[in-house]
Parts: sequence; C-alpha cells; structure tokens
Amino acid sequence: MALSSPTAAPRLMSPSSSSGACDRRDSLECAVINSFLMALLVLLLLLGSTSGSAPGPQWPLQRVPVVWPQRTEERPAPHFLRPAQLELNSSCGPECHKRAPAPSYWDLRQFLSYETLHSSGQLTETAVGIYGFDAEAFYKPPAGRSRSRRQIFGPDSRFSIVGQDFLMNYPFSTAVKLSTGCSGTLVGDQHVLTAAHCIHDGKNYVKGAQRLRVGFLKPRQKETYGRNGTGPGKMKFQWIRVKRTHVPKGWITNTGSANDIGMDYDYALLELKKAHKRRHMKLGISPAAKQLPGKRVQFSGFDNDRPGQLVYRFCEAGDETYDLLYQRCDAQPGASGSGVYTRMWNRRRRRWERKVIGIFSGHQWVDLSGTPHEFNVAVRITPLKFAQICYWIKGNYVDCREG
Repeated sequence: MALSSPTAAPRLMSPSSSSGACDRRDSLECAVINSFLMALLVLLLLLGSTSGSAPGPQWPLQRVPVVWPQRTEERPAPHFLRPAQLELNSSCGPECHKRAPAPSYWDLRQFLSYETLHSSGQLTETAVGIYGFDAEAFYKPPAGRSRSRRQIFGPDSRFSIVGQDFLMNYPFSTAVKLSTGCSGTLVGDQHVLTAAHCIHDGKNYVKGAQRLRVGFLKPRQKETYGRNGTGPGKMKFQWIRVKRTHVPKGWITNTGSANDIGMDYDYALLELKKAHKRRHMKLGISPAAKQLPGKRVQFSGFDNDRPGQLVYRFCEAGDETYDLLYQRCDAQPGASGSGVYTRMWNRRRRRWERKVIGIFSGHQWVDLSGTPHEFNVAVRITPLKFAQICYWIKGNYVDCREG
C-alpha cells in the first residue's frame, strides 16, 4: 500500500474517501489501483529526472561562517508549567518583517547565543562569537504575493502515507513525533530538528520539556486496514528520551517584541539519549525561493486532524524574507517542527541530494490593523543558522564548512 489523498473539501479527511467509487465488493481491486497510481505519483515527485547533461537546479555554493561558543553559565531551573502551543500568534506579517532593520553584529551574537536544557533539569546559557560572516548578506527578496486566509488552501492537497514500504523508507522515515505534540526531522545519528515553540513558549519551557521523548514509527509485522480495505491501521511508536535540548536566544529574547524577531529563530535541536539506526537527512542552506525546483518545497509530519497517519505535502513557495519562507502547504497543528526540504544537484559531488532547508513553524495568526490574517510559515536555514545547528550536531566547525 502506498498513500491516499482526499480530493474533496478539507473536511473529508478519511483516506478511504478519496476514491469515492469503491464499495466493499471491489475495494481490494480499487485499493491496488489507487496504491499503484499514488506510488507512481510520489516516486515522480521525490525522485525527479536524473538524465541528461543538464541535471537541473543546483545547490548554490555559499560561504559558511563560524558560530563558536565562548562561555557557558548556569541559569535558574525552568518551571515547565504551560502546555505547548501548536499555533502561534503574531502582530508582524511578511511586510512587517521586511521593514525591520537588519540586525547588527552584536544583535546576531545575542540571537545566536543559546540555552541548553538537560534531562536532569539543569539549564545553561552559552554566549557565542561569530566569524567570517558578511553583514551585507542580509538581503531583501523582491516582494511577492503571499497566500493568506485559510490554513487549508482550497481542496486539501495532503497525502497520508499508509504503506509500510513507504513509511519505513527514506525520506519519510526521517519524520518523528514529539511527546509535546509536534513533529521533527532526523538530522543526525542522535539529533532531531524541530520548532522552538514545541518546547519553549518564549518565556519558559513548556510542560513535558524536561522529560521530552521522540517517537519513531515502528514497522508492523503485517499491514492492517480499515473496514473497506483501504485505510491504515493504528501507528505504533518506539520512544527515545531526549538528553539535551538547544534553543537559540533569538527565540527566547525576542518573542513578543515589536517586530516579533523571535519568529525568525523558531527552531531547536534535540539530542537523544541513544543513537537511532535510521538514515537521517542532511542540513542545507536555504536557497532563494526562485531557485527551488519548480519553486516548491515539501515536508512530512503528524497533523493532529489525521491521528495515526504520517502526512506528506508539497506546495509552491510564496513570499519570503531573509529568515522566513511563507508557503501554500496545507497543514494542521501537529505538523509544526517538520523539516522543510528540497532535492537539488550537488555539483561538487556530482549527485542529487535531498536536504532540510527550513523548519515548519506552523500556522500563524497575524493581526494586521485589527484584521486577522493567516499564514503558513517556515523558518529558513540561513548560513548563520546552518553553522549553529551543524556545530550542535558535530561539535566542531571543520565538518560544517559546506552547506
């Protein structure tokens, strides 16, 4: 079995409702046909073409700066009182972010300093230095029309991945679930990339952050289906405790400020207590939206409105700032923290590579002059963020020179 996608309005979420023409007598035949067609579609979307002398869109060669820890101090223990908020509220939309002044070198040092929460409850704060970064790199992309109004944009275009052959294989196998209700992506043998708001509300760590766990989909011994033979069985997870968590001070210091700069730093890295045995996804520096293949992005997560299912989607990237990417991907709470990725040609290694280029921050309500607007937003992995996250994973900057 491969995957299913509803073709009607977003309220029709059941995978079994996508065919519409199947009854119980021919459900097996319909399931086989639908599975073949959906598998072919996903294969074409994920693999693309590798033939021809011009391989296609290429990963841009970018200079990676160094974000180096300088001193670490112990901080008061957190409280862990409030539950994680899976939807964000902001008073600053795309145009507001574009009007914000570019941060100074000292601002960047403050934003990229970070807190580390240990499973013992100990909290530390680390100040960083920045080397080899050109402040002129802060650019203002040309204004584009961003999609607003509705978290599900028209007909629901998400796909539920229900076949074990897909669920347990790359890249879908890199998607993990957090015990606070969010999603994440494997970016190392022992590391998970997610959204900061999944573990920290901007003021303190959320309830469950100290005993945070990461859920890995377990392979089923046999496929199970719904009453008509086309639905997925209930997912089961293997849970691994988190050893420590890194959150940038840009999220903690600035959330709720005039320009909501904290939204630019809505990312966190989790280090697991033990290594997993699955293939992880590489980190990549986010290209400009116009450089993306088909100007599209994709990600997989555990949307709350489809319990027991891994949901995949792809969509066109919309407006962008230096730190944020506004896109048209259909999503629901629970998908926050998913790794936004794309696949491009690596000219140095002469091969196609799929890399995480952003973190799905989720659905944001923006109050614009008293009128609420909705956006689906991802945090872009900029050269500085790449250097920081890579150092958290590798423990050195030598292995972080290529983004």
